[in-house]
Amino acid sequence: MRHSNLFSKILLVLLFGGMFTLAQGQTKFAAKNTVQLSVSGTSTMHDWVMKASNGDCSATLQVDGDGNLKDITAMSFSVVSKALKSGKDGMDKNAYKALKIDKNPNITATLKSADVTMKDGKNFGIKAIISLSIAGKTLETTLDATAKKINDTSFSIKGEKNISMKDFDMKPPSFMLGAVKTGNDVVLSFDLVLNQ
Repeated sequence: MRHSNLFSKILLVLLFGGMFTLAQGQTKFAAKNTVQLSVSGTSTMHDWVMKASNGDCSATLQVDGDGNLKDITAMSFSVVSKALKSGKDGMDKNAYKALKIDKNPNITATLKSADVTMKDGKNFGIKAIISLSIAGKTLETTLDATAKKINDTSFSIKGEKNISMKDFDMKPPSFMLGAVKTGNDVVLSFDLVLNQ
């Protein structure tokens, strides 16, 4: 009976010790007003792009003893839709209408799961499933991204996602009294630096 109790105590110590070690590897990172987001597409006249540079992102990363990225266990991302600018007021106004910014002011994404693989000593591939919200509609979708170790407390993450505006119940905007129409498919591109 004593051996059984001793074995149980050792097992509990190993279990909680392992959980503590795992918890130590979970580190909070954030990007405050350093998130770069662009939305680009086509139209019957020319290609176009809208850019924003004041989004926020918070993440929980699992990093090993050498500072290598092992996993991303949580991440949330948000950009104010009205921060997107094309340099043309008319285009921006119609884009904001399509984004329904009065009721849905932000573009957001939340991580559901991620698979991280090392490419080399500083670069990592990320295959993620995210919950993406645009214009008041939320869809679960896949996302490919790359991460780069800048130093022991910073990582840069870049990626892009092709989306259909109609999937998010958006009407592709038109300009010049309907003479210029945008294509339905757009590319969301993001670039951010996460710091501890």
